[in-house]
Amino acid sequence: MINPFDDTYFMKKALQEAELALAAGEVPVGAVIVCNNQIIAKGHNQVETLNDATAHAEMLAFTAATNFLGSKYLKDCTLYVTLEPCQMCAGAAYWSQVGRIVFGASDEKRGYRHWQCQVHPKTEVKGGVLADESEALLKTFFENMRR
Repeated sequence: MINPFDDTYFMKKALQEAELALAAGEVPVGAVIVCNNQIIAKGHNQVETLNDATAHAEMLAFTAATNFLGSKYLKDCTLYVTLEPCQMCAGAAYWSQVGRIVFGASDEKRGYRHWQCQVHPKTEVKGGVLADESEALLKTFFENMRR
């Protein structure tokens, strides 16, 4: 039996969030948090909109997910995010003990792996899901910024 709710399906939902960020003039990063094949939280970058350096897609999604579940831990959840988390977001993932992280594009300069940050030892990480689509949104944003 084919599961329509696979990593690609949920990453497409994260990409929709990234498109909302792009439309708002934000760096186009989107995130969704999934529990039992249900999206329980969404977020997209709102750093400029909220004038808050911590308003990354992941951070907003973590807050929404913990509020939804009534728990600070997200052990049975998966974070889908279009760009490899930065060290701040990886730290939040560590403390929330999110079960899985699935990201699209790698971030060679600001990603948590570049800084050798750790996620929780029990967290499974998978990268490269719809990476080309994620990178295309970022490229569009930065090309527009240069104009």
